[in-house]
Amino acid sequence: MISPGNVVLAHLVNPTEKFWGILQELGVAGVTLRAINVSSFDDFLAQAARREPPSLGLSTMFIPLFRVERIFLDEPIGQVESYCQRFYRRVGMSVEDYCRGDDGEVPS
Repeated sequence: MISPGNVVLAHLVNPTEKFWGILQELGVAGVTLRAINVSSFDDFLAQAARREPPSLGLSTMFIPLFRVERIFLDEPIGQVESYCQRFYRRVGMSVEDYCRGDDGEVPS
């Protein structure tokens, strides 16, 4: 079951967009995410791995339900890593810890 606190991929319509991040709230009016556009994920990952001051980060956003096409849990499929696994492998901590600033350096 998808619930607040899960890391998800949200596919949106009108316009078509894909976001990756932490689900904050799921309601009848829409969803609240702390997320980044999937097209910026690799740059965000590289910045986090280098422990640079943030120029990219997760933004908190509300998305009306009529724009949500589907939401997936970020989980591996067979041999394909999840975005969370890629983040952990490159940065050495979970995205949740990174966003909380548990590394003592760069909260996003």
